Amino acid sequence: MESPSGEPSVQRVLILGGGFAGINVAQQLEKRFKRFRNVEIAVINSENYFVFQPLLAEVVSGNIGLLDTVSPIRRLLKRARLYVREIDSIDLNQRTVTLTPGFRPRPDILHYDHLVLALGNVTDFRGIPGLPEHALPFKTLADAVHLRNHLLHALEEASIETDDDVRAGLLTFVVAGGGFSGVEVAAEMNDCLRRIAKQYRQIDPRAIRVILVHNGDQVLHRELGAGLSKYATDVLRKKGVELLLGRRLKTATRDAAILDDGQRILTRTLVSTVPSSPNPLIDSLDIPKDRGRLVVDRFLELSGHPQVWGLGDCALVPMASKGEFCPPTAQHAIRQANTVAQNIAASIMGGKRQAFNFKGLGKMGSVGHHSAVAELFNRFRISGFFAWIMWRTVYWSKLPGTARKIRVGAAWFLDLVVPPDTVELKLSQPGGVTQSHFEVGEIIFSQGDLGDAFYIILEGEAEIIIESGGASQIVAVLSAGEYFGELALLNNKRRSATVRCKTPMNVLSMRRADFNALTTNLPSLKQTFQQMKYSSSPRSSVPVKTDL
Repeated sequence: MESPSGEPSVQRVLILGGGFAGINVAQQLEKRFKRFRNVEIAVINSENYFVFQPLLAEVVSGNIGLLDTVSPIRRLLKRARLYVREIDSIDLNQRTVTLTPGFRPRPDILHYDHLVLALGNVTDFRGIPGLPEHALPFKTLADAVHLRNHLLHALEEASIETDDDVRAGLLTFVVAGGGFSGVEVAAEMNDCLRRIAKQYRQIDPRAIRVILVHNGDQVLHRELGAGLSKYATDVLRKKGVELLLGRRLKTATRDAAILDDGQRILTRTLVSTVPSSPNPLIDSLDIPKDRGRLVVDRFLELSGHPQVWGLGDCALVPMASKGEFCPPTAQHAIRQANTVAQNIAASIMGGKRQAFNFKGLGKMGSVGHHSAVAELFNRFRISGFFAWIMWRTVYWSKLPGTARKIRVGAAWFLDLVVPPDTVELKLSQPGGVTQSHFEVGEIIFSQGDLGDAFYIILEGEAEIIIESGGASQIVAVLSAGEYFGELALLNNKRRSATVRCKTPMNVLSMRRADFNALTTNLPSLKQTFQQMKYSSSPRSSVPVKTDL
């Protein structure tokens, strides 16, 4: 193509996403267009780093450093332009991508000639009550760092807790999902917690419970054959992981994970590796999708949208075998990236397009320290220590850059001779308004507790209970739109009543510091709360003192 001046027009390739698929497309295009200045390559990602996700579980356990799984994108890409922005919208008809504003309150609109959609998928807790509020996701580096800090905080609290039930909940750790991610994070948590607990004199490592909830009869039953699946299941049990098989997580609260058979597990730590859904940007596009993923042809191009390519976890990529589609693994994403780069080059420079044809080299996963399972070329199955060495060797060899390999190798060596760190990094202070979910019978707070938060009921009902002389009396029922807990904060008093969940309930809560900041700067709001010292519930004729 030429511009009106006769000079070759610049072809812009926009790559959305900085995971395995997106980064490898950019790297391959840089190689192919090394001497072509009329081709502009741009990568749009919300972070300026690439995460090597297969080793995230080892960040949680502390086997490797917090930054050992990440590589700066600018170091991986020598020529491509990087936009560290969120994507606001994609217009396939106008062939534009709109980015969210940066420091200046204006969006950037980028035009493209070729668009590569490699946005992956996102954690989706919708549909399971309580999961958005109380489950910990495990997908990104931020998730891994947050989970590690949470585990250490739970141990710190357990070491000083005197209530046996609360202490048991703090030392119970639940993981939902028996795929590779769930198994690996459960195994690493189990090994790590039992090792670290030896540094806490007040904690008996035998009191630690790591529970894996999975809907199959064995873990990894979809990913591996029956033999390896059974081996992984047996190894986890031998290492002390409690397996609740054939069960599903039904709901979650602040203090418990509740299963579909009604079993209630008291815990303050719930990690969920399922479910996931396509990136909302993919969901917003009015184009053919199947199972929420982009429908592409064997050249990885979208039907009806020439020069728009889809790959990775957000696309349903057909395999050579009819009726089969690529699993969401790094090895497939990398090969898909090679195919897309080849076909973009063929479209710009001329040449034959390449159909995607990759069957996979195998699958492997860790099931704890010195144990792993591996299936190679759909034929050879190995397990145990040799599989674990292979697992580490393969992933170590695929780490981008010599510096990253040296750091991870050194961290693995030091892990053999140096005790794990127990440093809790408080990177940010919790604040603002948060949402919580409670199930029937749960106590939000008890009479005599210190006032620590203010609550607004969004859905459901709560009972107000006064305890006096060894007897308890329900004096009111509060429902959606009503609030409680304000005067105990304003007057710095203990709670004058117990609040118990009557029906499944969602509430907004504001911690003391934020509530005090609000009422200090809005004196009229503080005065309104103080004047409402007594109120009558619409469901009770009993006057209720509201300084809870």
